[in-house]
Parts: sequence; C-alpha cells; structure tokens
Amino acid sequence: MQKTPNYYQDRVALNVLAGSVQNAVDCYAAAEHHIILGVLTKNYPTDQLAIEDMLKYQSQIENAVSVGLGAGDPNQSQMVSRVSKVIQPQHVNQVFTGVGTSRALLGQADTIVNGLVSPTGKVGIVNIATGPLSSQTPAAEVPIETAIALLKDMGGSSIKFFPMHGLAHEAEFKAVAEACAANDFYLEPTGGIDLENFETILQIALDAGVKRIIPHIYSSIIDAETGMTRPEDVRQLFEIVKRLVG
Repeated sequence: MQKTPNYYQDRVALNVLAGSVQNAVDCYAAAEHHIILGVLTKNYPTDQLAIEDMLKYQSQIENAVSVGLGAGDPNQSQMVSRVSKVIQPQHVNQVFTGVGTSRALLGQADTIVNGLVSPTGKVGIVNIATGPLSSQTPAAEVPIETAIALLKDMGGSSIKFFPMHGLAHEAEFKAVAEACAANDFYLEPTGGIDLENFETILQIALDAGVKRIIPHIYSSIIDAETGMTRPEDVRQLFEIVKRLVG
C-alpha cells in the first residue's frame, strides 16, 4: 500500500468525485490533502480498465482513492471488491452485503470500507437490504445499533447513510450519528449535500461525537459542462471543515 495521506488521521475528510486525474490533483490540493477522491467502477466496462486508470490516480494523489460503486448501484458490488483487491485503495464504497467480500479480498484492516444503509422514515431504524438481490425485496429494517454490529462482524469501518436527500432525514441522521459515536464507528453522510447544507450536516455529526466523518459531496459541486468537480467549491467546503473542527 502506498503512503497514507493526511486524511486518514483526520476527524473529517471530504469525499468528492474526480472527473480526471488532473481534476483529482486539483481537488486534492484545494483541500490541502484532507480529502479522498472517488473513482467509480461503473464508468469502466472491465476490471482491467478500471485498475489501469485507478493506478494513475494513486500515483498522483498519494493513494487517496475511494473506489466507488456509482450512485450506490448494488450491481457494482462485486466489481468494487475485485478492483479493490488489486488497487489496495485507502477507501472502499460498498453496499451492506458486499462489505465482507471486500474486506476478505483486501486482506488487511487498514482500508476504510463503508457499508450502505438507507433511511426508513423511522428514527433509529435503517434499511440494510441494499445488495444486488436484497435491494429488490421489501426493506430489511433494523435498529442502527444492530446494523453497526453486523458491519463490524463483516469487517466494515463505517456507515454510509444514503440517500439522505440533504436534510430531509435530519432526525434520522442525528440518531445514526449518535449511534456511530456510541459504538466507535465512522460515519459517511451521502446524498443531496451541497454548499448550503454541508455545515449543518457536518455539525450534527461533530456534536454527536463521531470519531471520523467522511461527507460525500458529489453532483452539487460538479460542473455540468465539463463533468469535473470544481476545486474552488472543494476549497470552500474545506474552509468550513477547518472552521468547525479547528
């Protein structure tokens, strides 16, 4: 595994999508290296093409690579695990049922592996049926504490709470954050986060006492014409992080 970047020790690290290697480099600099850059397996027709491209990213941003699914697509779960085995990235995105496979193929405990759980409309209760088959069935609603314990059993590092739709599930998010803090688990709020609601979402997680927070800010800071994440927006987000975390 390559050199561990600063974000790995941070309480807060941004997670944004990289539209190209240069875009990744620019965003990495904008956040003063306190960031991981998402590269989506869904954008590649084969494992080998994904691996070849991700190795280029790794070499330019100290392996601050987050291997992604692509809008939480459960059908990418196996590809994410296979690619991650070779890449050995610093961060892996997974659906709930894919966590064990990813951890086993990684063969080490250092890479952060998240597990996707979804809001249910009920405070303290999440849906863990986010896998390729389970996502097509009725929701599997369990207490957030149970979801965390199951993820720990599988070698997971963090809860990816998606889709949040910004602050639409604020009370549920607060309960998830409190559970993560109480159970020494990381938290990754995802979905509908933008420059306007980012501070509120981050503050909720900080107030709850979550040890490490990795907010995903995607489409809201991507230039529609170029498909690239705007480094100036990343810089603005990181200024908020610095102000809140100190």
